[in-house]
Amino acid sequence: MTDISLQTADLNMSPDIIMGTLQQLSKVQQCLSASLNSINCHEKCEASSFTAIQETEYNKCQNENVEQEVKIEKSLHTYSKQERAKMLADGYSFERHMLDRLWTFCGLISMFILTVQLVCRFDPTDVVGIVIALVLGVLVTDFASGLVHWGADTYGAVDLPIIGKSFIRPFREHHVDPTAMTRHDFFETNGNNFMLIVPFAVRFIYKGFTLSEHLLREHYRFDLFAYSLMCFVIMTNQIHKWAHTYYGLPKYIEFLQKWHLILPRKHHRIHHVAPHETYFCITTGWLNYPLEKISFFPTFEKLIEALTGIPPRRDDMKWAGKKVE
Repeated sequence: MTDISLQTADLNMSPDIIMGTLQQLSKVQQCLSASLNSINCHEKCEASSFTAIQETEYNKCQNENVEQEVKIEKSLHTYSKQERAKMLADGYSFERHMLDRLWTFCGLISMFILTVQLVCRFDPTDVVGIVIALVLGVLVTDFASGLVHWGADTYGAVDLPIIGKSFIRPFREHHVDPTAMTRHDFFETNGNNFMLIVPFAVRFIYKGFTLSEHLLREHYRFDLFAYSLMCFVIMTNQIHKWAHTYYGLPKYIEFLQKWHLILPRKHHRIHHVAPHETYFCITTGWLNYPLEKISFFPTFEKLIEALTGIPPRRDDMKWAGKKVE
């Protein structure tokens, strides 16, 4: 009888024990959930802190780079003129010199072939048309030389990819040391210009071999205009070099300069008065005066600055040793 009573009491207590156990398990679960939430929050805080640190470090690096660029830009005026000239001259690499040689040889060969083609097609009955075509070629080249010269002097920077060292650098060097180009060899002086004309010369040579005689006669004046333009594009840097050479020039070059058939030395000196903002045409210089009278280049500078906020000649003034604000 006693055993039965004990068993009954045990059975009556079992639900209480089970409920207590479940409550304890629930508390354990809540503790575990709280711990997991705490861990997640801690990880999120750490990730957020790490991201914030990364962003801070990135911004710091960016600011340091900008400050370094500004420091370099503003410190150029502390270098002597000779040091700045050497920095620019050292930008002419061996690879660039070999490319200049290649383009020069390709240009000479292609222009020789084109000259032979045009001489064989010469028409003595159209002398007036031929002269007009040749003179127009010179005028267009003079204008193009001014446009390119103005653009390179006024905008761009030496540290620009590709064009900076190969194209902008010689213009900056020329203003720091105007006579430096007189020490350049034939390839360094003329390589860039030969590079410009080779594709066009090859196109006209192909045309001379493939078109009919009738079409070639019809195109003769235009072909002569293009030929004149290409010849004077090739010669522009050499003519510019002669304008800075004061001793040892051949008599025929001095004659051409004296009669202003090519860029005269005295005429070109006007451009080299700081801040180098006028008389940009350097093939013959024929168009300098009329372009100056109508304020051609200053008008474009004002328009560009109004549209883009880019001031003219910032990089040029920097290399000239002037403080840039």
